[in-house]
Amino acid sequence: MKKQFLSFLLLLSGLAALAQDQVATQYAGLITSQDLKANLSILASDALEGRETGKRGQKMAAAFISAYFEDLGLAGPVNGGYQQPVELFTMEAPAVTLAGQSGALELHKEFSYYGSGQTNGTENFTLLFVGKGTDEELTGLDVKGKAVAVFLDANASMRRNPAITKLREKGASVVLAINDADSEFSELSAMIQSYTGGQVSLSNKPSANLGSLFISPATAGKLFKSTPDKLKKAIADKKVAKVKPATLSVSVKQNYSPLKSSNVLGYLEGTDKKDELLVITAHYDHIGIDENAKGDDKINNGADDDGSGTVSVMQIAKAFVEAKKNGKGPRRSILFMLVTGEEKGLLGSDYYTQHPIFPLENTVVNLNIDMVGRRDPQHKDSAPYVYVIGSDRLSAELHSLSETTNNTYTKLLFDYTYNAESHPDRIYYRSDHWNFAKNNIPIIFYLDGIHEDYHQPSDEVEKIEFDLMAQRAKCVFHTAWEIANREGRIKADKK
Repeated sequence: MKKQFLSFLLLLSGLAALAQDQVATQYAGLITSQDLKANLSILASDALEGRETGKRGQKMAAAFISAYFEDLGLAGPVNGGYQQPVELFTMEAPAVTLAGQSGALELHKEFSYYGSGQTNGTENFTLLFVGKGTDEELTGLDVKGKAVAVFLDANASMRRNPAITKLREKGASVVLAINDADSEFSELSAMIQSYTGGQVSLSNKPSANLGSLFISPATAGKLFKSTPDKLKKAIADKKVAKVKPATLSVSVKQNYSPLKSSNVLGYLEGTDKKDELLVITAHYDHIGIDENAKGDDKINNGADDDGSGTVSVMQIAKAFVEAKKNGKGPRRSILFMLVTGEEKGLLGSDYYTQHPIFPLENTVVNLNIDMVGRRDPQHKDSAPYVYVIGSDRLSAELHSLSETTNNTYTKLLFDYTYNAESHPDRIYYRSDHWNFAKNNIPIIFYLDGIHEDYHQPSDEVEKIEFDLMAQRAKCVFHTAWEIANREGRIKADKK
């Protein structure tokens, strides 16, 4: 009799679990490829002019999302409204000069500058050649207060190169980063030039860090009255210290003008654990119109980046709202937040974490969606996949929940390539989840990878794989459902 009773309890338990699965699956079914396409066709249309931060198209997108949230019945958590104003400043193209012993260098031809720092007028420095900036090359060398020229590791990110970081930490006032080849410098310079004049900041005060100065090998040879081959030979022969120091004059002046944008927020109150908050994010603006783009199409519509993430958040919100209408509301509250200024430096999410609508200590997890509508070249013929980044960085519990939920519901191939701390692209630090992670809030970042249309006018709605996108959005929904409804709060157990 006792065994029969235990069997009966186990059966009831199994049925309860199955019922819960069915409820989650029922509302996940409201996330459809048709609805995703309908909303994305508006958000990524030419009418919104590429949704550049602070421009007309961005404001149109904000109005569209706000109206959508209102129609759903989400609460407006910003004094009854849906938009959190974000005060920004545009850094106009800075006035930059760089000169060596042979005279002034030509901007974008011989050197490029990227940053928000500023000099005190024209400043003069001793210029040292430090090879590749290895510990051996820097032994006995005092770089504090000096300018240094260093060859970049071709396999590392240009702006986040470890050698640059090391030299700044040792007190170098100016770092000239030498690209491995003149052609690499030309490509980098063209990319920087496309951003210059559109840099945006939360502050109108120059940063303490001067920024990044890039030069070609030919320019490096000119500055040291040598040649690129001789400089590289000095590295190979371990005679970097033998390269005679040069002189360098640098002047950088920043110019600012105010720019207004906003984050768009919709709030769904939870039931018995409503003081705890799950935040689901994507960035809704993009890079706008590029008059220098090749071909007739100049509008960067950003269908994948990050129109796909934006409409995914909108559909996930719809699913949760419908569940609540039917008495299946989440135990924890959920904030659906479409942020501004990601392309300009994660600015909207940075602003929110500095000026949170809800206390950060009550935020349990951030799920961030940035590009989930395409395939990258590495997965052209693979099973349905998504890159998962950061799930294990701060919480083993969150990582386990993420894996289990996906295996139960959506069965996507989880690719953790970009999650490696050693990965040169450093993607963990390059989307809006980072501003939550640096506040010790566990995060998961969902990404489809980097494809050929990234930051190009060709990132169009017609290239989106909506069925795959829906599957990814359902994965996020199910993960959010589990986080919002579980008994215990996800623990941040790693630093």
